[in-house]
Amino acid sequence: MRILLTANASYVPPRGGATRSNLIWLDQMASAGHQCRIVCGATAPGAELRFHSSITVFAVDDPGRRIQVLRQQIREFHPDWVLVSSEDLGHGLLREAQHGAPGRVVYLAHTPQFFPFGPASWNPDRDGTDLVKNAAGIVAIGHHMAEYIERSIGSKAAVIHPPIYGPGPFADHSKFEEGLVMMINPCAVKGVSIFLESAGRMPDVEFGVVPGWGTTSDDNRALASLNNIRSLPSARNIDDIFARTRILLMPSLWYEGFGLIVMEAMLRGIPVVSSDSGGLVEAKHGTGYVIPVHTIERYEPVFDEHAMPRPVIREHDAGPWVDALRELLTDRASYQRESRTSRAASERFVATLDASALERYLMTLRPRTDGPATHATIESLSPEKRALLLERLRKRKAGA
Repeated sequence: MRILLTANASYVPPRGGATRSNLIWLDQMASAGHQCRIVCGATAPGAELRFHSSITVFAVDDPGRRIQVLRQQIREFHPDWVLVSSEDLGHGLLREAQHGAPGRVVYLAHTPQFFPFGPASWNPDRDGTDLVKNAAGIVAIGHHMAEYIERSIGSKAAVIHPPIYGPGPFADHSKFEEGLVMMINPCAVKGVSIFLESAGRMPDVEFGVVPGWGTTSDDNRALASLNNIRSLPSARNIDDIFARTRILLMPSLWYEGFGLIVMEAMLRGIPVVSSDSGGLVEAKHGTGYVIPVHTIERYEPVFDEHAMPRPVIREHDAGPWVDALRELLTDRASYQRESRTSRAASERFVATLDASALERYLMTLRPRTDGPATHATIESLSPEKRALLLERLRKRKAGA
């Protein structure tokens, strides 16, 4: 098969769970002899793609140019399948893929905020929704997400959990006596307000953060204002972070697709105190310390320094979070029981994963021939055709 993957995120290096998941899937398919290419966001300076050498990556900074490159690759590469990852907020890549490869598009549904549909969507789009509904296939990263998709648009999605966690064995980083209460990517949508209030009410406890893609300068200033919060740099190896972690706190307020970091912590015996938002309950796999929250329901048309819309966040009582942390921090039996339960549940789950599952799924698909015809967008036109179209429009206006 010839597989073309496209997304607006940077894939060199991979940033976030969606990109890491997609690369693992493509690496497996390239290793199996399939031809794979990626059209994605710009490469970070000095970055290196450490995956199968036969994966060709076209990293393009300008979004309009990225669509042009996707159009060109569809025409020249003749892919059997175009995989459109959900990191496509304006849905331009999805439109171009359906225009250039009608019936051969598979939608990889990772992040519900980027979907063109559903209550968590940042940019609802009726046309984009129709394009997803008319895809040859939809892949969801969890059962909760598949149910969300079916409720929202009536389409069934194949559930394929990305084997992002590695082969194991996984180090046991559980430690009752020491370590930090850790939060990854502290920001508004991830519940930094709950984290800050919890840390403020527990000055005798050491907390830690690893700033991420959503952390703003305001977040950093608020975190730095508390003496019991340490800021750690990002690490290439997640075990370097977990080696210093006593408990993982994930008070996420936006709708989570699954919660990959929850599973990564549990695999290492680290108790996780999480919200019940989206797929986090599924990721916790029946373990304890899941706290209800008011999930974000809307965003204001105001954007932060990372171009993220400002969420409207309801007030939360940090009391249940403080109580859960106090129990785990002071009761050795509770800590060890949660650690053992978490490690066992996550190991059972990971043992069921298969990197070749997406490959097998694609091999069972057939291109759709029953969907409505798609139309070219202005972004999909070459510069010459775009100029010709504008000239014709000017002449038509002058004649009118």
